[in-house]
Amino acid sequence: MSTQPITTAQILIVEDEPEHADVMADALRRLGHVCTIVHDVASADEELTHGNFDVIITDLVMPGAGAEAGGQEAGLRVLELAKQKQPNAETIMVTAHGDVPTARAAFKFGAYDFIEKPLDLEVYRNLVNRAAETVALRQENISLQGKLDATGFEGIIGESQAIRSIIAAIKQVAPTNIPVLITGESGTGKELVARAVHRNSKRKEGRYVTLNAAGQSETLVEDELFGHVKGAFTGAEKNREGIFEYAGGGTLFLDEIGDMPVTMQAKLLRVLESGDVIRLGSNEVRHVDVRFITATNRNLLDMVKAGTFREDLYFRIKGTSIHVPPLRERREDIPPILNYAVARFAREQDANVKGITEPAMLRLLGYAWPGNVRELLNVVQNMVVMCDADMIDVRHVPQDIVWADKDDEVGASTAPGSLAGIGLDQLEKRAIRETLKLTSGNREQTAKLLGIGERTLYRKLKEYGLR
Repeated sequence: MSTQPITTAQILIVEDEPEHADVMADALRRLGHVCTIVHDVASADEELTHGNFDVIITDLVMPGAGAEAGGQEAGLRVLELAKQKQPNAETIMVTAHGDVPTARAAFKFGAYDFIEKPLDLEVYRNLVNRAAETVALRQENISLQGKLDATGFEGIIGESQAIRSIIAAIKQVAPTNIPVLITGESGTGKELVARAVHRNSKRKEGRYVTLNAAGQSETLVEDELFGHVKGAFTGAEKNREGIFEYAGGGTLFLDEIGDMPVTMQAKLLRVLESGDVIRLGSNEVRHVDVRFITATNRNLLDMVKAGTFREDLYFRIKGTSIHVPPLRERREDIPPILNYAVARFAREQDANVKGITEPAMLRLLGYAWPGNVRELLNVVQNMVVMCDADMIDVRHVPQDIVWADKDDEVGASTAPGSLAGIGLDQLEKRAIRETLKLTSGNREQTAKLLGIGERTLYRKLKEYGLR
């Protein structure tokens, strides 16, 4: 049987005899695994607390491990700690022949398997590889399920906790008739959230009608909302129903409600309270049945305090609220959005672009995206059109993004000549700090981007006093 691993694993070896530990580690390092060695339970506890391991290999009996956890208790204590602090890892017990019954009992602590001394290195390598592959497969399934969950709900793309919370909120409020207020900066995808609420509501067979209140006069907004009768004003040549009536039985999405004039706010409030509308130029009351969703990029509470937004209207439209954070606060969503956008625009443009390289991805991760998802989609469309290869690379990234955001350490540090005269240790420290920033503190992803082992990264973090 081949001992060549399918995946490279982070492995913790807990063995009180240094020579044995070195042999165990060397046998695995030859296969490409990254091994960390400790000789007692206390050190194992520290590594399990601060590190990230796929497989933990521990001797059952460690007489030299210290009084706190010596003998057979040492190995079982390591298993217990691993289960608490590294629940996604697999554990392997190393035992002498006479301790096999105890080793079997270790299965109750969640051990993957055990192996007897003296080690048959071929059997040992295969056992560790199988354990590592089990972990890798489980993580791949979790990751795939997460991506399906994140991208499979009404086109809302992302893997962040914020996106998951938004999806959960949509699913909870959609079946009700409660008004929904969606907040967030321009370009974050508020309209997408509103549409998802409608499509998952009991009104999904009804119309979904939108109106943007920004930049429109009060007269125009009033006419759009309530409609008019023939002769109501110059140019009113026939009766026209407003969108409140048109959306009857469905959903009305009023975007940028914070831009609505105060006098118009009072008229809107009356409709929301009574469900009755009167067309311009008419005295006839018409009852409407509409689900009302609003959105704004403004702070409505500040506007209420300033007297530019009615407090009673605010509490009427805020039956429940959903906040969509800016892209810079959920950078983990950038890669899946980028991958989706590349595939989408390559298909639309009939372009032979299959993806985006890691250096280009890193550049785009470091950008602040003031225009949020809307800006990102526009940039990707441009890159797909201009790409002359099958992969988007750094040279395809627009220059205003490459050197933008001078206040951002990542953007500033990549400017030409900015590294001249800086010591190598400081360069290393900066590279680690900035890559951690790009990955929102994800040490596994940081180590991958830097091309080092996670254990090495952990040591450097302590050395440079980084968090």
